[in-house]
Amino acid sequence: MEIKHLFDPYKMGAIELKNRFLMAPMTRSRSTQPGDVPNSLMAEYYGQRSSAGLIITEATQVSLQGKGYAQTPGIYTKEQVEGWKLITEEVHKNGGKIFLQLWHVGRVSSSKVNGLQPIAPSARTAMDTSVYIFDGTSNGDATFVPVEKPRAMTYKDIDQVIEEFATAAINANEADFDGVEIHGANGYLIDQFLRSNSNQRIDEYGITTTNRIRFLIRVTQAVIQKVGKEKVGVRLSPFIKFKDMDDPKILDTIMLACQELDKIGVAYIHLCEADWDDAPEIPTEFRIKLREVFSNTIIATGNKTPEEGEMLLKANLVDLIGFGRKFLTNPDYPERVKQNALLNEISDGHTLFGGGDARGYTDYPYMKG
Repeated sequence: MEIKHLFDPYKMGAIELKNRFLMAPMTRSRSTQPGDVPNSLMAEYYGQRSSAGLIITEATQVSLQGKGYAQTPGIYTKEQVEGWKLITEEVHKNGGKIFLQLWHVGRVSSSKVNGLQPIAPSARTAMDTSVYIFDGTSNGDATFVPVEKPRAMTYKDIDQVIEEFATAAINANEADFDGVEIHGANGYLIDQFLRSNSNQRIDEYGITTTNRIRFLIRVTQAVIQKVGKEKVGVRLSPFIKFKDMDDPKILDTIMLACQELDKIGVAYIHLCEADWDDAPEIPTEFRIKLREVFSNTIIATGNKTPEEGEMLLKANLVDLIGFGRKFLTNPDYPERVKQNALLNEISDGHTLFGGGDARGYTDYPYMKG
């Protein structure tokens, strides 16, 4: 199959992208400690992958309370902002565009990670869910610990978190990011508000579909007010149920949220699609309906082959295709696709999360020649 559309340039609002390859957000836990500060090694990593039309960074906590995994970077201190400037400078120098993913994990956390009790829409523990720390007991590997029971968020908590997202967006702008992505997927805080099984509030943030999207909409409006709608995207995961997030009403909720996000005018919706072998496929009917209700850019990410991405682009069901692991191991992934070249595979699974050096991070080779 000829791969053509993936290499077409694309205009996302006012942002010119050189192709339709998107490097998907992938947690790598390489920030400098203490302080969860981005660093020069991370700058090298992202700079190597600037051949993507757009890079979305790893999930980045908007506050210490929003942190759920060890050594993930933040965007709420001056030192973190200065660290991120290293990354944006390197990506822009290499001709790339980069958005920062704004993240609050909500109930998917433990006091062993950040010293704080998790917060969530309701005081419901995510069953069969773990997070990781580095405690020196596993030869440098991450040690997984169960999440703890959260406390239900007060109105004051809700307002504070919304302000944290807004401040994080300002900080991202100061760090010279091309935009920000609000993480509303994968069982984290915003997704917890969207789902009826994790959100059992009986106030204006719960009970009805309209109420359950309220937190997402308020966060989005607050972020847009600070950086402009053309610089804001939202990530959603309608078909992903892990982290105890199985909600039979979620598709209706997601579709209503997308309608409202269209009215607000966000730059894109980023669909996080399941990436394991027997994962559910997103039905074509869902994609068609989404295209009808949302008028701006649609991104699909989820272990797709270039051929699958090409078909989605050709059918005009999406506009950009996200690739994760392929960019992780192949910094020159678009060129390898163009030449139908062999791909690097993951060299050592132990280096996926954590590690203080280049091994399994910036040492994956480019093609020769």
